[in-house]
Amino acid sequence: MNTRFKGKRVVFRRRGVVELEEFYLDPPGKDEVLLKAITTVISPGTETAFLLGLPNTSGTYPQYPGYSFAGVVEATGENTEFEIGDRVVAACHHASLVLTNKDRVLRIPKGTSFEEAAFFNLAAIAMQGVRKAQIELGESVAVFGLGVVGLLAAQLAKLSGAIEVIGVDLYENRRRTALKVGVDHVIDPRQADPIETIRGLTNGGADIVIEATGHPNVIVDAIKAANRLGRVILLGSTRGITNGINFYRDVHRKGIIIIGAHTSVRPRHESFKYFWTVKDEWRLSLKLINRKLLKVAPLISAKMSYKEAVNAYRLLIEEKNKVLTVALNWNTEDPAG
Repeated sequence: MNTRFKGKRVVFRRRGVVELEEFYLDPPGKDEVLLKAITTVISPGTETAFLLGLPNTSGTYPQYPGYSFAGVVEATGENTEFEIGDRVVAACHHASLVLTNKDRVLRIPKGTSFEEAAFFNLAAIAMQGVRKAQIELGESVAVFGLGVVGLLAAQLAKLSGAIEVIGVDLYENRRRTALKVGVDHVIDPRQADPIETIRGLTNGGADIVIEATGHPNVIVDAIKAANRLGRVILLGSTRGITNGINFYRDVHRKGIIIIGAHTSVRPRHESFKYFWTVKDEWRLSLKLINRKLLKVAPLISAKMSYKEAVNAYRLLIEEKNKVLTVALNWNTEDPAG
């Protein structure tokens, strides 16, 4: 008789309610691997939106959140290239154990910690939006919203050749972190008009504007901040309906291109120019993190035991001004390989 594996996982039991529950997994089948968690990173915008049942979320419960998992191989099925003990990442839930197909798993490069590697999927989400912007060397980029995805997008924009990268956010902690990871200018919209400030820092407006807040009203400012023939990238999942856009004045007459950049809009099997598969972008994210070209450690505001998951989500909802994201630790060891 095959032994089943007992684990613990985070569950959104109902709207606004986070719990831990026990569950059981069968041994891995053909092409499957069983993974033991070391670190998972909360995706603050998406996960808290689903927890609270905000617009454009499913509103159904229970839900099992998370898609940024780093750990080790605990057991393997047939036809896998992995060995027990391999350090790996996978787009899996916040759980002590997960069972997944081998094709959804990547090895962590030597020298990269579990905490850093766990950002592989968040980085890939930002990356597909930046890639769709088709940034040319020397173009200016404004990022509205300096949460985790916005800060990753700003760094990737610089790596893509942007010269002036401008960040806009209400919270001082986020603006300060943006400067640490290489953003050229930051704007507090309560202290200065972001549209006029961006126009003053650029040649009349940003060539590319990345909207990473998900707030419907910010889209209006993002479109206005774009230069003639500019591109506006809707990277944040918008939670509501946007009003107040004069499409003639702000889009049509300026020749603005608006690009929806949800992570699901990718090729499934083969990458091509400006559209890469998710697995190819996972690989690249790990390389950039490993080579310190993409800085993710400054984005971790707190490291907490998975047993404190309830409090972790509370912090992300109630203390946005202080907390960017939380790394949940499922094991006390975190060697860099």
